[in-house]
Amino acid sequence: MADKSPAERILAAVRAIPRGQVAGYGEVAHRAGLPGRARLAAKTLSENTDPKLPWHRVLRSDGRIALPEGSKGYREQCQRLRAEGVTVVNGRVRGLKAARTVDEQVWGPLD
Repeated sequence: MADKSPAERILAAVRAIPRGQVAGYGEVAHRAGLPGRARLAAKTLSENTDPKLPWHRVLRSDGRIALPEGSKGYREQCQRLRAEGVTVVNGRVRGLKAARTVDEQVWGPLD
């Protein structure tokens, strides 16, 4: 990924989030090789024009939707997540925790 721009790396990390799962902005940045750059991940997603990008799978680190409650984007994010079987209650995803690493995502958490 070193030959890609930071934005391209962030978008690739978002595309890699499996259907029905979520990740925080910080985790997306980390997976893109940009640890500590959660705000860059958020900015990159806010500028996205690809309608196929699964942007709705990215949340705040506390599991909440970052968009203003009641906004069009907020409602769309809730709808998309629910369509994938994700439980959203009062703007917060319930019952899911993003894997901390790619290994944990593939193999599960260490016991």
